[in-house]
Amino acid sequence: MSVVGKQLNTLSTNNDINAKDVRETSGKTSMLAKFISPSDVLNLNEITENYLCSIHDNIYDIDFTRFKIRDLDSGAILFEIAKPSNRFSPNLEDKLIEAAGSMSIDDSVDANAGRYVRYQFTPAFLGLKNVGATVEFTVGGKPVNNFRMIERHFFRERLLKTFDFEFGYCIPYSRNSCEHIYEFPNLPSELVSEMIACPFQTRSDSFYFVENRLIMHNKADYAYDGGLLL
Repeated sequence: MSVVGKQLNTLSTNNDINAKDVRETSGKTSMLAKFISPSDVLNLNEITENYLCSIHDNIYDIDFTRFKIRDLDSGAILFEIAKPSNRFSPNLEDKLIEAAGSMSIDDSVDANAGRYVRYQFTPAFLGLKNVGATVEFTVGGKPVNNFRMIERHFFRERLLKTFDFEFGYCIPYSRNSCEHIYEFPNLPSELVSEMIACPFQTRSDSFYFVENRLIMHNKADYAYDGGLLL
């Protein structure tokens, strides 16, 4: 049974808004605040259409460098990705500086490109019960207190599951690694079939908080039709 997934092209979007004047209306929930708190996102009843914070709100310079998911029952690695090393040869560094000097604004990469990721798995992924997600990340010059992630998964307008994980305290200039356990819900067979038949309509919001203030917001969508002949 194959459940190995792959990351497809990273999506880019210009839908970036500042949390200082955000208004996110979702069903009966409306937020207008100087910053977004965990209770704000837990009260949302649908996927967000926009980012609820700016990339500049990550004042702690938290950078995710490696991500791996595995089936806890079999131990099989389902997906793994890591950022390339920052080590450059002198010649390559000179070329990069030269290229940056001649780059126009239109040539620059969308600042949000790394915030939205698309994944594709086989249908067998929906049959898994317990998945471990290992993440490695670095921290800048500020200490990180009460680092927390809330991740919410939706299929269309239906909330599938909310995951709430604590990273704890991270010292400045540290490299950190932890594994969180995802316990997947039992989904009705009709819903599973619909999720397989409707790729990328399963979506998630990942909200990252430090001291109960939103500093990062990433989005993803998923397909479960990998390996099927369409």
